Amino acid sequence: MADVVASRRVGVSALERVEALITNPALYAAATAVPERQPGEGGRPRQFPVFMWLLFDALLSVYGSGRRVESELAHPVVWSRIREVVADQFPNDPSMWVGDRPMRRHHYLYGRTTYLTQPEILDEIADIHRTYAAQQARGVGLLDPDGAGSWTHPELSRVMYADGKVVTPLFKAQPGTKIVNKTTGEVRYPRAEHDAALHWEGTGETAWGCKYVIIAARGTQPNSRIILDADYVATPGGEAATAVTMFSRLAELTPGAQAVIYDGALRGVHHQTFLRDLGMLTVNRVTAQTGVRNKSNVTRKRVEKLVFVETKTVTTNNVPTDLQLFSRGGQIGLKDLTDTGEETFVVLDRVRTHRNPDKSGRYRWYNDYRLPVDHGGGTITVRLHSNDDDMRRKFNRTENVRPIPPGDADFARLYPRRNDAESINRHLDDTLWLRRAHTIGHRRQRLNILTYALGINSLTRHLHCAQAPPAAA
Repeated sequence: MADVVASRRVGVSALERVEALITNPALYAAATAVPERQPGEGGRPRQFPVFMWLLFDALLSVYGSGRRVESELAHPVVWSRIREVVADQFPNDPSMWVGDRPMRRHHYLYGRTTYLTQPEILDEIADIHRTYAAQQARGVGLLDPDGAGSWTHPELSRVMYADGKVVTPLFKAQPGTKIVNKTTGEVRYPRAEHDAALHWEGTGETAWGCKYVIIAARGTQPNSRIILDADYVATPGGEAATAVTMFSRLAELTPGAQAVIYDGALRGVHHQTFLRDLGMLTVNRVTAQTGVRNKSNVTRKRVEKLVFVETKTVTTNNVPTDLQLFSRGGQIGLKDLTDTGEETFVVLDRVRTHRNPDKSGRYRWYNDYRLPVDHGGGTITVRLHSNDDDMRRKFNRTENVRPIPPGDADFARLYPRRNDAESINRHLDDTLWLRRAHTIGHRRQRLNILTYALGINSLTRHLHCAQAPPAAA
């Protein structure tokens, strides 16, 4: 055990990452998405089991390129270790073993093009990955329904977070680019990524490429991240809708999830879906009245929106009083006047967040707030989800009110976890050769990201198992 802990101080070797992948049952489960060859079917028999195609694709993120993977697998020590570990996984099934000759790049390219990137097979691989990732998250102590935390104070280990990622294309030219040789008049069209599009980032900058949403959860220790899902954003501006669809698929698999952390891409309609349909809290900022940057890309002071929410009647000294509640930057509060007659905003402290299920299977959400002493010092309850009354008066409640708003102690504790989504994006870039996509086309790139996620999850599972105490006899 001491040797295992000490080895973590110097990082993780490439061979250990290979071993982690081979010992992960999710690798072999994903391979079942490829149909078996039928008796009498023509063509040469497969020289390698299907899981080797997926392993090769996953190793692109370990070694950086297909040719490097081929050369590494050709090393006698590496290939011998792969054969040994695979045989240990299937001691009674020789059909899963690999032979003496190492796998070559052309074997992988055939499997990827013919099978793995076919839409129905790729979708099934993603479904299998999602199921196993959710199970393995539970196995390492994440998203536990019986874990710590509450709706008022969610636990970080029971939080999912996500972000959009634009993968830079393999080729710099855009579709339709024409190059004319001024001397000969020859016209040629350079290779380009036809699935790429122009996407707008939260900073106002643009990025050209294929965009994906990646959802993850993680613990407090290094190498404790589980990537739960990854999917392609088919249209520019569709990131939030894609993310909501992905979280909806994950909801049944992750009953222990309490909250979702995302950036400003989520708007009121998306928050409503999370609260009412999925029964999960959302932790993010309200869009500012004045943006962070102007057209000259110069940082300017953030000005929060101040909107009227509703009127509540409270009794102070046996006298009913109407209180007008406002929201500023997602916080509920009161407008008040100072001694000099200036208008100020008094933030109400959040006391409790509670969720009530409907008979229809949907959820109703409320926050309890503590009133100032001069208003009786009691508590009031404010609805967090939108209803028909809000629609009639054209008030987008979920756009302007946050269950856990900025300024709240729990927001300061939870929201920094979004930085890990940026860390995933950066690490994914670091696994790409020259930070450009391994492949052409959004289906192949999605496969690359799914197997990258498989590698991350495999390492997390591998290290967790290595550090776990031995089972009692």
